[in-house]
Amino acid sequence: MVSLWENWRQGMGKWPKFDTVGGPSTYAVELTRRHPVVSLTKQGADSGSLQVNLSWQMHTSDFTRRSSLASSLRHPLQSLKPEVVQAHTRGVDKVDLDLACMYELSDGNRGVVQPLGSLFGDFQAAPFVKLTGDDRFGAPSGETIYVNLDHKDEIKRLLFFVYIYDNTPAFDRAKGLLTVILSNGARIEVGLEERAPQARSCAVVLMQHEKGELVVRREVRYVYGFQSELDRLYGWGLHWGRGYKTDRV
Repeated sequence: MVSLWENWRQGMGKWPKFDTVGGPSTYAVELTRRHPVVSLTKQGADSGSLQVNLSWQMHTSDFTRRSSLASSLRHPLQSLKPEVVQAHTRGVDKVDLDLACMYELSDGNRGVVQPLGSLFGDFQAAPFVKLTGDDRFGAPSGETIYVNLDHKDEIKRLLFFVYIYDNTPAFDRAKGLLTVILSNGARIEVGLEERAPQARSCAVVLMQHEKGELVVRREVRYVYGFQSELDRLYGWGLHWGRGYKTDRV
């Protein structure tokens, strides 16, 4: 079977094409270790509004799996039924993954857009990055950051990362997906499925200028600390303190 990326490369830079059910055609590409970079400039998508969305599902718990095994022994035909995976609910586990973005502008201004501290950013003014809100329970829409690429020349680099807030299971319990939606409708997907049971944060994608092009690069680098450890890893140079969430946004 020809891979998604082979189709992309053979198409001379065109996106692979997929048909959506009941709707127009859409385009998608998955960033992997072998193919970690997409040029927004070459795709004609380095202007307008870019969306970065985080969504996740919870894996069934060990207790649920043991219960299912016991049930299948008592009722063998049950094993023929497809497994129902509950997602985006309060009933599986308490989940609070947060989507955030460290930014560095061309004028040297640096900072972070994140739910902690209600640092939601601004779309029309610097840093041209806006977080729409804080989803604390994994709603189907997830969390979304908008980037105003009409000001791309004022943006040096953006690091989109995910961190686990207090009392939340580790990354190996949540199946995360980061989706970058470009202004032309194309979608870039990065899965967070690697086992990192003790990690508290993950740098997912880095957007920056490289050789005159604006590119999105897969990172997926897990760390055991929080924002300050990611800061040190990427050399942002910010000053961090312990933050807490207020009542629901």
